Amino acid sequence: MDRAAESYVKLVLAVGQHDPDYVDAFYGPPEWKVQAEAAKRPLADLRAEAERLVADLQAMPASGDEMEQLRHQYLTRQLQSMVARLDMLSGKKLSFDEESQALYDSVAPTYGADHFQKILDQLESLVPGDGPLPERIDRFRQDFVIPRDKLDAVFTAAIAECKRRTMEHFELPPGESFEVEYVTGKSWSGYNWYKGGFHSLIQVNTDLPIYIDRAIDLACHEGYPGHHVYNVLLEKHLVRDRGWPEFSVYPLFSPQSLIAEGTANYGIEVAFPGDERVRYEREKLFPLAGLDPSTAERYYEIQRLTGQLAYAGNEAARGYLNGTMTKQQAIDWQVRYNLFAPARAEQRVKFFDQYRSYVINYNFGLDLVRQYIERRAGADPAKRWEEFEKLLASPRLPSGLR
Repeated sequence: MDRAAESYVKLVLAVGQHDPDYVDAFYGPPEWKVQAEAAKRPLADLRAEAERLVADLQAMPASGDEMEQLRHQYLTRQLQSMVARLDMLSGKKLSFDEESQALYDSVAPTYGADHFQKILDQLESLVPGDGPLPERIDRFRQDFVIPRDKLDAVFTAAIAECKRRTMEHFELPPGESFEVEYVTGKSWSGYNWYKGGFHSLIQVNTDLPIYIDRAIDLACHEGYPGHHVYNVLLEKHLVRDRGWPEFSVYPLFSPQSLIAEGTANYGIEVAFPGDERVRYEREKLFPLAGLDPSTAERYYEIQRLTGQLAYAGNEAARGYLNGTMTKQQAIDWQVRYNLFAPARAEQRVKFFDQYRSYVINYNFGLDLVRQYIERRAGADPAKRWEEFEKLLASPRLPSGLR
C-alpha cells in the first residue's frame, strides 16, 4: 500500500503540470514536486499508470483494521477519479451528472423550477418593499453589508469565536495557525490554501459586497472547524502518526473534495447549534460592523429560506455545462431562483467555467455529512462534535456516508 500511495502522490503532482487547479495542497517531500516539474509527462502515460495502480489495488485484498480498509477504498477511488480527470483533460465530454459521479463519487438530486418557486412564494411576504423579489432582496441585503473599513475587525472576531468553540472539543497540534489575506479578481468568495506544518493561508475575495453572515460562514468554513482543521487533523493523524503519504497531497477534483466541503459547511452548524449563531452575531458582530442588532432575527429568518434555494445553483451549473442554458440564461436563472444580484450570478458562472460540477460538493456534500453525523449522534451537541472529529480525521469516501 505504501508504494502505491507514493506513486499516487507523484501522479497527482504530474497531473498538476497539465491542470493548474488540480493540486490544491502538497506538503510531502519537496523533491517529488521538483521531479514532477522537471518533465511534463504525456496525459496518456499518466492515465496508463493510474489504471495500473487501480488494477494493483483491486487485486490486493483490503486487510487490517477499519482505517486500513478505508485507506484501501480511498486510494482506489481517488485514482479512479484521477483517470476521469485525465480523460477530461484529453478532451472527453461528460454530462454534469456523469462528471460529478466520476470525480466526486456522487450525483446531486435534480430539482425543477416549481421546487424553488414554492420557497420564493414564502419569501414574497417576508421581504419588504415593492417590485420584483430579486430586486427587493438585493435592497434588503444592502443594510447588512460589512463596511470595508470594519471587515478585518469583524472577521478577526468571528475567527476567534469559531476557534474558541472548536478548541473546547478538539485537541489540535501546538503551533497550528493561519493567516488571512484579502484579495480581488477571483471566481470564489473564500479559499483555504493549506501549506503543511499545521499552517494555512486563507484568502477572502472582496470583489463584491460581503454580508454580515459571511463572517461566520467563512471563519468556520475556511478555518475552525472547517478546512484548516480538516487538513491539520489529516496531517497529524494520517501523515505524521500513521505515515500515509497519500494525504500529503490534495487533488481538488476528487472525492476528497466532497468530504472537505461538506464538513466545512456542516462545521458551521456544529459550532453554532440552534439559535446560538443569531445570538452571537446580534450581540457581537452586528455592533462591530456598525449594523443594527435589532434586525438580526429578521435577517436570519430570510436567510433561512434563501438557504433552501442552494440547489438552484446546481441547476444553473447543470444546464450551463450540459449546454441547455446559455451563459446569460444561467445568470438569469440564479438571479430569479437563487436571488443573487446580477454581479454575483455572473461571478458564479465564472466559477462554473473554472470548477464545473464541483458546485455539488457544497450543498450535496453538506447534506450527506449532516445525515451521516446525525444518524450517529442524534441531537446531542457533544456527540456531534465527537463524530465530526472522527470523520475529519478519517479517509472516508462520499459513498461511505450513505
